[in-house]
Amino acid sequence: MLTTFGQYIGGKVVTSILAALLIGGGIWFWNHPEQLATIWRTLQYVLVWLGITVALPWATFFVTPWVVSKDSNAAAGLMLLGYTVADFVVAWWLIGSLRGLGTLSWMVLLLGFLAAAVYNFKVCEYQAQQAEGGY
Repeated sequence: MLTTFGQYIGGKVVTSILAALLIGGGIWFWNHPEQLATIWRTLQYVLVWLGITVALPWATFFVTPWVVSKDSNAAAGLMLLGYTVADFVVAWWLIGSLRGLGTLSWMVLLLGFLAAAVYNFKVCEYQAQQAEGGY
């Protein structure tokens, strides 16, 4: 019974906090519409970058079997480096430049590039397995 009561009160507290944050955010953006526009523009850039980053290794699916046929770690590394550099170039193009970025922006960019590199590796690994007839 005490657990049920605690969950009930906890749920009410969390709901109240979320409602206060939602109302406070609504008031803030009502008074500062330029910041809302900035957030939406940033979100659009992130979605475009993610779309290109996700589609690039699949759109160039023919490169992976060619690199696998070379049987060279250097060729595979250059392929992955090429994908990561392409992701960086797209981000650079969307941002405009890297001047004026704060610490958080740099951390997010670096985390995004690391995640893109891991994603490129996993996609290329999958494509290489498919090219060799593995499942």
